[in-house]
Amino acid sequence: MELSEIIPHIEVLIFASDKPLTALEIVELINNAFGFMEQRVSLDQVETCITGIKEKYSSEFYPFEVKESGGGLQFLTKPSFYKTVAQLNGDKFLKRLSNAALETLAIIAYKQPITKGEIESIRGVNSDYSVQKLLEKELILISGRNEKLPGHPLLYTTSKNFMDYFGINSADDLPKIREVLAEQFTQGTIVMPEDFASATETFSEDEQPSNIVVNKDGELDVKDNTSEDE
Repeated sequence: MELSEIIPHIEVLIFASDKPLTALEIVELINNAFGFMEQRVSLDQVETCITGIKEKYSSEFYPFEVKESGGGLQFLTKPSFYKTVAQLNGDKFLKRLSNAALETLAIIAYKQPITKGEIESIRGVNSDYSVQKLLEKELILISGRNEKLPGHPLLYTTSKNFMDYFGINSADDLPKIREVLAEQFTQGTIVMPEDFASATETFSEDEQPSNIVVNKDGELDVKDNTSEDE
């Protein structure tokens, strides 16, 4: 099949699917639909088509786009239309996680797989309720047990719903902690010697306020007041 013939089939599959679709799943679905064809659709062809589809719907003409979210491809409305869509869906789009749940979810996202005991050691409080709520919302799941710890406690990881909820395709898309912290740092004020020139001139030798001075590099330094006779 020509790429122009494949594209509509990819679009309709993404549109009709109730879950995010991967490129491999799309290849299988199209080949199953046209099993009688001698020339089967390849992964390279589908990936090329997906690139074209993304570019097509990135145009301002469309209020929606094709994005990789929740582990696959989805048609999603663009952020600028959030308020309009929220009117149609009501409280469904207005649900929020509590601070405790968000805190617990962040720890699981960055430390997964992790036990509830490890979560509580980081938070410093009991996390039973938060973990239970996150399980109910299907934002996290139980992925197994830690066989190395006494009692073999359950291990928690984020789910595909978590990725879909936050609009990412994998845990690797989460912002790095160092990047978040870097935004909180502020640069110190550079102090130049001339900034203090007028102030020091107002004092006599016996009235100098302290032995702290500014050196030629603009750094604070301690002046040695010991006389040469000493």
